[in-house]
Amino acid sequence: MIGAMTYALGQGTGPLKGIKVVEIAGIGPSPHACMILADLGADVIRVERPGGQMLAGGSHDLLNRGRPSVALNLKDPKAIDTVLDLVADADVLVEGMRPGVLERLGLGPDVCQERNPRLVFARMTGWGQEGPWAQAAGHDMNYVAITGTLFGLGQDKDRPHFPTNLVGDFGGGSTYLVIGILSALLEAKTSGQGQVVDAAIVDGTAHLNAMTSAFLAGGGYREERAANLLDGGAPYYDIYETADGEHMSVGALEPQFYEEFVRLLGVAEEAPDRYDPANADALRTIFAAAFKERTREEWCAVFDATDACVAPILRVSEAPDHPHVKAREIFVEHEGVLQPQPAPRFSRSKATLGLPPAAQAGAQTREALTAWGVDDVDTLIESGAAVQVD
Repeated sequence: MIGAMTYALGQGTGPLKGIKVVEIAGIGPSPHACMILADLGADVIRVERPGGQMLAGGSHDLLNRGRPSVALNLKDPKAIDTVLDLVADADVLVEGMRPGVLERLGLGPDVCQERNPRLVFARMTGWGQEGPWAQAAGHDMNYVAITGTLFGLGQDKDRPHFPTNLVGDFGGGSTYLVIGILSALLEAKTSGQGQVVDAAIVDGTAHLNAMTSAFLAGGGYREERAANLLDGGAPYYDIYETADGEHMSVGALEPQFYEEFVRLLGVAEEAPDRYDPANADALRTIFAAAFKERTREEWCAVFDATDACVAPILRVSEAPDHPHVKAREIFVEHEGVLQPQPAPRFSRSKATLGLPPAAQAGAQTREALTAWGVDDVDTLIESGAAVQVD
């Protein structure tokens, strides 16, 4: 017997309400993309392997928020048929497997779009669906590395530094996957036909880094770290340590902002001409010495809400208490976990947080499949093709 329902379709409040998404669970960028879609109101059903994904899962894994977890054994033909039943009434399928994996399972785009010609089949990989490295393993820093992006990251002239997995997985990956999905959905409303979205982190990261390509083409970019306007080469666009060992970020590029910066820092009279490259080291020394005279909190009081383009560098645990972050309620507590709100914001169809992350893969198998219209779910569970974790 099917128990009392606690999950239903159409509960999202954002602008994607009514859009239905089938997620074949992966790690990193594809769940982040599906979190965004769910945050913005789409009905996303997360199809996981029994036991869950390596490096993912649990009640605090915010990338899995907003959608139910269904555990299906995709080696069982009945489970494959179940996914195709879900696809038949969906707008989007999202997957993050290596190229060819879903085809071997019988869930490739040709099969799925035969069941649903308007389906947007969105594929997230590092290297892309084609190319000599398409079948090779890789991770964020590898994808970022071959696009020329990683080389310039960091202020250490001797070696580059990678910014965790923000630039590749989420900047060039999930963000571009969502852009592709939304674009294909808009086109499908006109054509009535879906298509395959090939979102590769290498593609997105190169595109994300287009400004550097422009600087290089224009002759205004030196291919070394801490040598350019935005990479720490300019003393007025850099990071400085305070008296308590904390740090402040300085981005005083424009002349009027720079004038406000040196005035509030208290060095306007002694600072040499910033437009003379020969003065860069002297300026940096002056700025560094000044910042070391006060604590981060004291400098925050000086620069707060001014046009000096100076802001404290906060830990993730500190960020929710910053006055601006708090006023905008960028972080909220939901189901006992402090987490970022959906973004961006909308004037009419405000997005709100829904289901918390499932504690275990398959926590909502029965109720979610039933809500999506799958017949005889209990028999599917009894056969082992689906798993309900109680």
